[in-house]
Amino acid sequence: MAVTVYRSRHALRGPLTPDRITELRLPTARRGYRTEDVDALLHRLAYELHRRTAERDEARAEAHRVRTALRSWQSTHAPCRRASS
Repeated sequence: MAVTVYRSRHALRGPLTPDRITELRLPTARRGYRTEDVDALLHRLAYELHRRTAERDEARAEAHRVRTALRSWQSTHAPCRRASS
């Protein structure tokens, strides 16, 4: 079974960011979704994307701090272990 991808002429190009989602305005049609509902969903998506991006950035910063601390500890203690062997 082939999976098709919907491609709109209004599709966003490039990475999605919270700001791009918040500023997004979809074309209106005679029938369709209520603008308020779509806007509310876009704002929620922007909030969730912002929160997850912040969590990812925090995790990366913590991993960097841990790696730096480990390297420092190894530099300090590795010569001691070699000398005692």
